[in-house]
Formats: sequence, structure tokens, C-alpha cells
Amino acid sequence: MYVKNALTFADAKQIAAAAEAEALKNNWRVTIAVLDDGGNLLFLQRLDEAPLGSIVVAQEKARTALLFKRPTKVFEEIIASGRTAMLTLPGATPIEGGLPLLNNGQIIGAIGVSGVQSPQDAQIAGAGVEVAAKL
Repeated sequence: MYVKNALTFADAKQIAAAAEAEALKNNWRVTIAVLDDGGNLLFLQRLDEAPLGSIVVAQEKARTALLFKRPTKVFEEIIASGRTAMLTLPGATPIEGGLPLLNNGQIIGAIGVSGVQSPQDAQIAGAGVEVAAKL
């Protein structure tokens, strides 16, 4: 029998709380977006002084990670290597900081973070990924 895990609002809050703790530990002001497995926004948190533009970017990073089932850094690296045709992929935001959320090998959603340097965004998102794996 196939059992599909579902990301709940309480789960999304836990995931975002871990990401927030990582951001605050480093004094980074970011927006954190958590999407369910259908690509719907489940939780959004903009820390004080995070750039306004980070609201949409965090959501789009998460959506890209979910749609393509891989970290957004993959697309950033492909484009940086010269394959600019990847810029035309519908729904792709090729900026590091979006990660799929996995639990028992299943994608249950995605997290996107925006507001600081892309590797730092990914570090923050990674804290949320660790929580999702343990749900």
C-alpha cells in the first residue's frame, strides 16, 4: 500500500523555526517560504529588515526546488557553466537557496530562502531540510 506523507502547517512552522534560528544565529535578515507538495504557500516569514524583494524570490526558489525535485543551486551551476538555454525553463529560478523537503524519500514540499548571499540562503534552508527529514 502506498502511503503519502503530507506536510502540515505545524510541520511548516517547525521547518521555518529551524531556518529562522540559523538566520538569527548569523544575524542574517531573510524571508523564509515553505511550500506544500502541490506548490502552495504554507508558511511565509519575513524577518525584520529583510529586503522586500526577498518575499517573492524566496517563494520562487522554493517552487523551483519543488517542481524540478532538486536544489536551485543545480540550475545556477548549469547556467554559470555556459548553458544559458536553461534560463528559458518555465518556472525555474536559478538562484541558490531553494531546496526540496524530503521525508522517507518522498518530496513533501520545499523551502526557499532569500535576503543574503545565495550560499547563506542555502545554509539557512538546509536547517529546515534537516527538520523535514525527521518529521
